[in-house]
Amino acid sequence: MHLKHLSLTNFRSFSRLDLELPREIFLLVGDNAQGKTTLLEAIYLLSTFTSFHASTDRQLISFAAIDDHIAVSRIVGEVQRGDQTHRVEVRLILEPNSINGNLRFRKEVLLDGVKRKLSEVIGTLNAVLFLPQMARIIEEGPAERRRYLDMLISQVSPQYVRHLGDYSQTLSQRNALLKQLAERGGDRGQLAVWDGMLARHGAFIMRERILAIREMEIEAQRVHYALTRGQEVLRLDYQPAYDPLVVSDGQMALPVKTIADRSGFSSEEIQDGLLEALKQNQGEEIARGMTTVGPHRDELRFLSNQIDLGDFGSRGQGRTALLAMKLAEVNWLHQRSGEWPVLLLDEIMSELDTERRKDLLKGLADCEQAVLTTTDLAMVEPEFAETHPIWRVENGLVSTDTYHR
Repeated sequence: MHLKHLSLTNFRSFSRLDLELPREIFLLVGDNAQGKTTLLEAIYLLSTFTSFHASTDRQLISFAAIDDHIAVSRIVGEVQRGDQTHRVEVRLILEPNSINGNLRFRKEVLLDGVKRKLSEVIGTLNAVLFLPQMARIIEEGPAERRRYLDMLISQVSPQYVRHLGDYSQTLSQRNALLKQLAERGGDRGQLAVWDGMLARHGAFIMRERILAIREMEIEAQRVHYALTRGQEVLRLDYQPAYDPLVVSDGQMALPVKTIADRSGFSSEEIQDGLLEALKQNQGEEIARGMTTVGPHRDELRFLSNQIDLGDFGSRGQGRTALLAMKLAEVNWLHQRSGEWPVLLLDEIMSELDTERRKDLLKGLADCEQAVLTTTDLAMVEPEFAETHPIWRVENGLVSTDTYHR
């Protein structure tokens, strides 16, 4: 898999851009705020249909394109998958509201010129992204780690996207009913319908997360072991809000540092257990007006030599673990889809020491297509720079003439 062509219209700093992209590893060189990261953002948007920078999609429309009438931002990619070529397009539209005349925003996703649901298009282009600020996946709250898992799994499982959307809608409805019961009272039996739906969608999500984390851990351990010169072992500790590994009376609990294996549970077993947990917590949840068990409250922790990197790891350890995860994603997506994803690495050279830079560049050998950005070409190994295309990005313009030191 590779991205053959990228076209941008009114996307952030680019009013218009058309690029033929090489099917290999290439570098984008330029000072800060010139548009390098914006190009990676556009490619990633064609993969996940969400931005890694903007809090709302509306912010992606070029400010210069917005007036009193209508503004349209278009991101179009020509994707080669095996012997087939597909055209993926995202349209971000600001237009007057027919009721009050205020501007309203909408997003359209098209595949081969036909409007589709997101779940029908996602996975056409797979991409793995590394940004320096992604350290928040390890350092910040569990919501960041759930988002990371959801975006990863969604690229290879359209069903996951559908269940995730249905779960979110069901959760909102159930929480609204819980608040109503807390404030006005009423028949608790009304929760049964929402409980069944939440358990069904939640079980699918949990099962997919369990399998993905287990498979990712195998890949990440191998990469991380090499990056740390055999000094550290990386583990992924999934901590579900509802845990099917119930400890019964008289049964010894797992040791504190032991990571449980839940891969033996079927979706049906998880669904039954989650449904029972919702019933048992009903009184507390009505009092709090919110659902307290389910995958919306799951947690994932990163451990290196049994040390929780989020709580006790150094900045360098966190960066190395995250890099290992990203390189593992490449192999995992290839195993799941049969296609190599596009690898997007933003300013990663500045985050690594000399030896890890060399390790990284060696690790890119299997990639079918990768885009690296840097402000300083001196950080790139001379041999690597001499054998790969280097483009210059300046003031929103891309020069595809090979750039030299």
